[in-house]
Amino acid sequence: MIIHLWSYLYRHVFRFWIKWILRQLTGKCELQRICDRSKKSAKRALKIEHSLESSKNKVLQSAVHAPEDEVKKYVALIMKEKKIDIQKDTGFSLKLQMCLLQITGYKKLYLDVEDLRKCPYNSSNEGHEKQLIELWNLLMPHEKLKARITKQWCDIGFQGDDPKTDFRGMGMLGLVNLLYFSKHYTHEARQILTRSNNPKLGYSYAIVGINLTEMAYSLLKNGALKTYLYNLVPSVAQMEHFHRFYCYLAYEFDKFWFEEEPESIMYFNQYREKFHEIIKRRLQDYDVVLAL
Repeated sequence: MIIHLWSYLYRHVFRFWIKWILRQLTGKCELQRICDRSKKSAKRALKIEHSLESSKNKVLQSAVHAPEDEVKKYVALIMKEKKIDIQKDTGFSLKLQMCLLQITGYKKLYLDVEDLRKCPYNSSNEGHEKQLIELWNLLMPHEKLKARITKQWCDIGFQGDDPKTDFRGMGMLGLVNLLYFSKHYTHEARQILTRSNNPKLGYSYAIVGINLTEMAYSLLKNGALKTYLYNLVPSVAQMEHFHRFYCYLAYEFDKFWFEEEPESIMYFNQYREKFHEIIKRRLQDYDVVLAL
């Protein structure tokens, strides 16, 4: 109760007066002070985002939803609203522009990922089928598929004789991530596939991959990926950056699984959540950099 009361008072009373006092003392608004204090990293972008979203000014609030081609316009509008003299603070506009590109780019990326997730796998779609066959050829270059519907799919970790049923939860996003990893990190993908067939510690490669796609998607959706993407991309994040995060998860989960040595695949959900917590803790670091 006390915590909620303090939070309410800070947001609606104290924050305004603290900002006003600091403006009188420094001659700079909150956005300028953030850019001065915070180095070029996720920390700066996150603080700028919070400041804009917390503002009572409609222009500042709407800036976080600006289309990429209107970011410069919003930077000018913000400087006008906050009465910022560009001659006195020459680097501010560029810093703010970069932050806005990161912030709005993250929101756009989420929408793009969501669209791909909502796109169901369609076996009548030639493009979908082509990607599925390409996945097989990349992972199993020395073995040809005997048919489109075949138990061979189990060899790369699908549950049955037709992979399309396994993509129901994540749609085409699950397949595209699996394919991206196999295409751009072919050696690592094949190595992990081989390890996944371990007689004692094995797991279903494709099914776990789709599960990790869900993990990556949920982290993007709840905003946890902001530290990773804001540090990785100085402007607008693209779909490729999301795929690269999935690749990181796939590689790290395999290491984690074999280090933990679970007694049985039946404990998968328990270890999956443990791995999830590890990743969330890493993403809480403002300076986080995740790469294979």
